[in-house]
Amino acid sequence: MRRVGVDPGAIDVVFLTHFHGDHTLGLPPFVLHRVFVDQRPLTFVGPEGVEERLEALWDVSWGPDWQAVMRPKFKVHYHTAQPTGTAAGYRYQTIKLDHGTSGSNGYRIHVNGRLLAYSGDTEATAPLDALVDGADVAIVEATGPGDVFSHMSWESASALKRRHPKTRFMFNHLYSGTVEDAVTDLQVVEV
Repeated sequence: MRRVGVDPGAIDVVFLTHFHGDHTLGLPPFVLHRVFVDQRPLTFVGPEGVEERLEALWDVSWGPDWQAVMRPKFKVHYHTAQPTGTAAGYRYQTIKLDHGTSGSNGYRIHVNGRLLAYSGDTEATAPLDALVDGADVAIVEATGPGDVFSHMSWESASALKRRHPKTRFMFNHLYSGTVEDAVTDLQVVEV
């Protein structure tokens, strides 16, 4: 986070779309910072089971030290995402998206008078268009070219952008390195 100028202590809410490892296994180093360096309160919003799933991850990450030493210092709140709600002062709406058998939550988050749409992993189906509709900024995945199981292709991402021309898009969850036309870390690509 520091590499891109983000203070990990300034984050007051984390919205989780689903519990796949590529979306949760980067959280333990962030939690370490919040336990030992900056103990400001933190809220996690996520699908059903968010507290149980994350507490199990912390327990696997640090074993008995989690409950005995670290958990008492961690000022955390867990909230199961509601259709509409408020977390850490941010109003949000949740839209269920299509992603494999488990699905995924998309969020429409109101930040400083603007609307941010965030998809996590999803297929290019009607709920994604509903998520993005009218958003100022949309952060959505665009995994790779062609038919990508339970994810959005680069071609579908481009079509989504054309259907929502007033929305500024940021695409993430991109193949990198070995696929033709793949991106590198933190590379900006115009679509």
